[in-house]
Amino acid sequence: MTTYAIIGGTGLTQLEGLQIHRSVEMETPYGVPSAPVLVGEYAGREVLFLARHGHPHRLPPHKVNYRANLWALKQAGAEAVLAVNAVGGIHEAMGTGHFSVPHQVIDYTSGREHTFFADGLEQVTHIDFSYPYSEPLRQQLIAALAAEGYGFSDFGVYGATQGPRLETVAEITRMERDGCDVVGMTGMPEAALAREIDLAYACLALVVNPAAGKSSAVITMAEIEQALHEGIGKVKTVLARVLAA
Repeated sequence: MTTYAIIGGTGLTQLEGLQIHRSVEMETPYGVPSAPVLVGEYAGREVLFLARHGHPHRLPPHKVNYRANLWALKQAGAEAVLAVNAVGGIHEAMGTGHFSVPHQVIDYTSGREHTFFADGLEQVTHIDFSYPYSEPLRQQLIAALAAEGYGFSDFGVYGATQGPRLETVAEITRMERDGCDVVGMTGMPEAALAREIDLAYACLALVVNPAAGKSSAVITMAEIEQALHEGIGKVKTVLARVLAA
């Protein structure tokens, strides 16, 4: 049976309902993960949980040690990763509260430690990243969303930006021309690192605000926090249904 790991993003620093068996403080060759790896039972099966931004929420997107996080999950026994991401909506279908299960990603980040294949190599190593997300995992998320009747799109090009600031209207206009449907700050290099160490990986993206220029209103943290408050319960329900299946 596949061992799943859940990476919780903004709004999901704790997984309520997780019966914690142990909390594992890990050291990796790449430093310390954002938080201890929690090993427990959720929806009737063993699962690993890691808070991407730490608990409490303290690490901005560009300071997350993505390499340590993925390495720690792999070492703890994970075989597949369900990543939860809060995003801004660009595509007209991606309104606040909508879910997307991305199928592609465009990386606009810079300066992040983005690969395990950097130093001490016997030979240069490349990975095939044509399709960045695991299709079987995507289909599990899609089936769970459909079964719950939540509003979702079974597609999405995730544009990963550097943060921690939000984007300008011109940047979102450019990203829309590039084909992006949602925008977030943590989708990369997480997805690529998972591929490098053979972890199946898929993203459950919750839209928490319209991207810059997609609404006449100013984007506020209060708006984002309210959308997270309303949506995280649905996120947990979807995750539970995937695990139970």
